[in-house]
Amino acid sequence: MTDSPRTKDEIAAAIAADIPRGSFVNLGIGQPTLVADHLSADSGIVLHTENGMLNMGPAASGDDVDPDLTNAGKIPVTELPGASYFHHADSFAMMRGGHLDVCVLGAFQVSTSGDLANWHTGKPDAIPAVGGAMDLAIGAKQVFVMMTLLAKDGSSKLVRECSYPLTGVGCVTRVYTDVATFDVGPDGAHVRDLHGMTLDELRDAVGLELELAS
Repeated sequence: MTDSPRTKDEIAAAIAADIPRGSFVNLGIGQPTLVADHLSADSGIVLHTENGMLNMGPAASGDDVDPDLTNAGKIPVTELPGASYFHHADSFAMMRGGHLDVCVLGAFQVSTSGDLANWHTGKPDAIPAVGGAMDLAIGAKQVFVMMTLLAKDGSSKLVRECSYPLTGVGCVTRVYTDVATFDVGPDGAHVRDLHGMTLDELRDAVGLELELAS
């Protein structure tokens, strides 16, 4: 347990440390793109972007910015030696064909059984934007979620059952938040670590009977 909640960069660093060496990985739009900045040069991890690139490097800055070299979220990125480019259709074939070891996605809600809701809140004025999330959620061998535990209204994003439209059923394996990391699946949610919150405080915040992972 740490004394304070994790920052976005600290969550990203924790995810980067947990990705197996040599994995092929897709990072979703938004917070998950930060993971690229925390991968060690010798990890052997190959980053895949939905818009058609393998071996993407960290975010670009200064003179390294090339407006033609972006990730799926249109953020300027760098390329690593051996990087390759391909058609959007080929990129989706990789995603759907089970060729990605890990994907890291954001979420509006994740259920304790691993259901994912990350494309629409169901509000009439909300603009649904699923993109390739469904393909990634079902196609990747492991799905990690990166999010804050609580929404702006104070409600928990980790829930017993998702109330928002689902992206995928039983697809999430691990959830990384600012105050805790969870393993989720058929046996429910188990807490791997805590940050700035005790287990009892966490239970109160999410309204679930959570236990520590063995």
